[in-house]
Amino acid sequence: MSNGSTFPPPRRLRGTLLMALMVLVVAGVGGWLVWRSSGGDGGGPPRAGQPAPSRSTDGTDRADGAGRADEAGGADGRTGPGGQGPTEPHGHGSLKGKTVLIDPGHNPHNRDHGRQIAQLVDIGNARKECDTTGTSTDGGYAEASFTLDVARRARTLLQQQGVKVVFTQDGDRSYGPCVDERAAIGNKAHADAAVSIHADGSDVGNRGFHVIMPARITAGPADTSAIVEPSRQLGERLADRFHAITGSSRSNYIGDGTGLDVRSDLGGLNLSAVPKVFIECGNMRDPKDAAQLTDAHWREKAARGITEGITDFLTR
Repeated sequence: MSNGSTFPPPRRLRGTLLMALMVLVVAGVGGWLVWRSSGGDGGGPPRAGQPAPSRSTDGTDRADGAGRADEAGGADGRTGPGGQGPTEPHGHGSLKGKTVLIDPGHNPHNRDHGRQIAQLVDIGNARKECDTTGTSTDGGYAEASFTLDVARRARTLLQQQGVKVVFTQDGDRSYGPCVDERAAIGNKAHADAAVSIHADGSDVGNRGFHVIMPARITAGPADTSAIVEPSRQLGERLADRFHAITGSSRSNYIGDGTGLDVRSDLGGLNLSAVPKVFIECGNMRDPKDAAQLTDAHWREKAARGITEGITDFLTR
């Protein structure tokens, strides 16, 4: 019986509503599955095979494998301009088969072994102390701690490119080694390049880095005639890349603005049979240089500068 209404009878209305509800449920489930397969909004647990985010030093999350500087003294990647993720190391691909000696200057334990490190050793044209304690900043940050930190960072970066890295010491010796043994370790490893890492202890106002290269010495156990030229090439590349990466100026007190120096009184150079240089990364006794040397982020840059100088030399 009709009362003039245009609404469908109750049975037809229930059927229409049920059909609409089924369509909504199917659409909702389908949309959820698409969202899930795309990884969601990153707020839930990772899917199988997807790396979990790790907490970076600045408090942000990033996937495992993204570059970050390790404040404890390592580097597991590099960040591109503006922090836009990791970039490839400077150089020309894999350097597998190459060996590099890294010589962290001095030793944190030398101060406890004054008698041993004062013993004289033959460096060819003279006799010099086995080793020294090194210098420090006015705040007490030791050169030996600085050199180990930068050396470990450089080792990580070199190993990422397939380089075999040999250390003269890794804070695991009671003192030293003596300067003649430091040279011998590189010689025994047949290193393709060797770098001894240091920081200077000069007067306030003396700023910047410099690279020390071997003079031509032929005396007693010392014969640098075969390594003078390749060591200069290594030193020039190291100075160029260190300056470019760190932004640090070349020394204003050694090297006449070149950041390069030649010496004949360093046993680690005199007794080397492989291309070798020293780098004085800055002056620990100058407050402005000390502020850089004590900064972990700057030390990461220093390690990169040293690494790129070495890799440029190895791929010349």
